[in-house]
Amino acid sequence: MKRREWMQGAAVLAATGSLGMPMLARAQGGDYPKPDATLRYVVPFPAGGLTDVMARQIGQQLGERWKVSVLVDNRPGGNGQIGADLVAKAPPDGNTLLAITLTHAANVTLFPKSPFNFQKDLRPVALIAGSPMLIVVPVASPIQDLKGLIAAAKEQRKLNAGSSGSGTPPHLTLALFNDLNKSAIQHVPYKGGAPCMTDLIGGQLDVVFSNIPESIPHVKGGKLRALAIASKARYPLLPDVPTTAEAGMPTLQVENWTGMMAPAGMPDAAVQKLGAEVMKILAQPGLEERMRQQGFVIDARGPERFAPFLTEEIARWAHVIKAADIQPS
Repeated sequence: MKRREWMQGAAVLAATGSLGMPMLARAQGGDYPKPDATLRYVVPFPAGGLTDVMARQIGQQLGERWKVSVLVDNRPGGNGQIGADLVAKAPPDGNTLLAITLTHAANVTLFPKSPFNFQKDLRPVALIAGSPMLIVVPVASPIQDLKGLIAAAKEQRKLNAGSSGSGTPPHLTLALFNDLNKSAIQHVPYKGGAPCMTDLIGGQLDVVFSNIPESIPHVKGGKLRALAIASKARYPLLPDVPTTAEAGMPTLQVENWTGMMAPAGMPDAAVQKLGAEVMKILAQPGLEERMRQQGFVIDARGPERFAPFLTEEIARWAHVIKAADIQPS
């Protein structure tokens, strides 16, 4: 073959995307999603919860913007492991996505013999939002602020704290509080946040490190007292409640965040396209305020920024879980 003919052939191959991975990746990204595709967004928790609410917002927007069907598929059970396993083993075409939370970062340590490898079989697409934990006590409690709770815990009083279950964000936040203060507030697990709130209001529990949507109605209704919020900034719906840093514990910052992941084999270009679209959705005017009313703070990070965040969260909660000897329920 003459040199000129060879170069012309190579140019044709490159233009069609058949020569070199970058062109192939661009083609794959451009083809995603297919016009007739149905995206399956798996939520490994029951309908109506924090993760489900956010997933339905994102799913609806994706469907409208891309003109495709998006099905939110609730697959609760196994501390979020059942749904995660399903997506980890799904075809890597980008049509099956997973909603995850802080729980999944903790699960890496809680379930060392999981049927899938969270860090190898799934890849980050986008961090979406967080919901800071709120420390609440019954309104009749003698504990008036976070310093009072720390003092009571250090005095070895027989305090107890409820949670929505072993290994859940409220339990992990309690464990972190105990670790930081060398205290021993007893953990009382419940099958969900609602019954936990009922017993806290009734005085059967001393404190709960709560998900905001579960406790804020009771704080506003005068049944619970909020001691502090475990975030960097005050929460707009509770402007009089100090942050944990303002209240004397700057290292007690915990958000029950939610994000999107996909099977590990999903092409890079498709991941970038999906992540960029989610970022555009989260930047829409008015969305942040609507999410805030439901207990979320938007925290938009694409694949490159979500990946290191996830690695840090896995390491952070591994330490807490091991220090408290937390076992899955």
